[in-house]
Amino acid sequence: MFAQMKYRTLGDTSIEVSAVGFGLWTISTGWWGIDDDRRGMELLRKAYDSGVTFFDTADTYGQGKGETILADALGDVRDRIVIATKFGYDFYNYTGERDGHKELPQDFSPEHITFAVEESLRRLRTDYIDVYQIHNPRMWAVLSDELFQTLDKLKAEGKIRCYGAALGPANGWEAEGLALLQERGIATLQIIYNILEQDPGRNLIAAAEQRGVSVFVRVPHSSGLLEGKYTAETTFPSTDHRSHRPREWLTEGLQKLEKLAFLSDRTGRTIGQAAIQFVLNSPAVASVLPNIYDAEQLAEFVGAPDTPALSEDELANINELYERNFGVAPVAARQS
Repeated sequence: MFAQMKYRTLGDTSIEVSAVGFGLWTISTGWWGIDDDRRGMELLRKAYDSGVTFFDTADTYGQGKGETILADALGDVRDRIVIATKFGYDFYNYTGERDGHKELPQDFSPEHITFAVEESLRRLRTDYIDVYQIHNPRMWAVLSDELFQTLDKLKAEGKIRCYGAALGPANGWEAEGLALLQERGIATLQIIYNILEQDPGRNLIAAAEQRGVSVFVRVPHSSGLLEGKYTAETTFPSTDHRSHRPREWLTEGLQKLEKLAFLSDRTGRTIGQAAIQFVLNSPAVASVLPNIYDAEQLAEFVGAPDTPALSEDELANINELYERNFGVAPVAARQS
């Protein structure tokens, strides 16, 4: 039996999202081992049936698949879900041989945005997008008045309800995030933030809270480390983006995870649920977007908001551990 979902409102809008959302990155890119569309659609439907109403995708996921699969799975309940998608990567005109783990050229011109939004609307089979996000903007895009004038025009036309930005692709982007929060009228900001990777996320979350901007958090489990299922012997297939990381990422991460056992031992929550509760502890965070691979994991993560919230002592313990790198010496330090 699924737990009761909780919901939060985006900033000063009337848009309400589930505290746990569903990011379509895992089911539409093939980079996380899910390349069966039927299985992906089943997960989306199960998520909706369990109370998830917020679905985050992008036009470039699977070169449009991330939008079409959402429409196929949940088109019949379009008025009961909130769709966030992203724009900015030009996969329409890029004809070179593509490495799926490298970035495509970006285009934030008014012409491309106007074209991209129509293509997304077509693939999503809808006449409006709830949250339209600038996909991984560099500072030159943040400083573009034309970009935001175009977004304001789309909002006035009713094609988008609000707009924001998703920072990335990797962790970081503090300067871009702060500039967006301080200079642009964004309603949402999507970032990477978790117990093991708190910076610069905590500064961005604090700045977002000051300005009434809602935050979406992806990678709450630090690319799987905080799911509690990996060991020192775990290997990842070549198609999985984690296979490109140095082995120390896994071994050091597991050492840090050992120090967090107090979050799941006799607390009524798994470490994966504790990781979600950590993110949701901030009032600025509207929704967390865990990577979901199967029905068992879906049930675990959806149930997270119903588990005991982290106590002040637990949060203080996490902070103390983080400030001293969980007592784990980095490889470079050990080798010097």
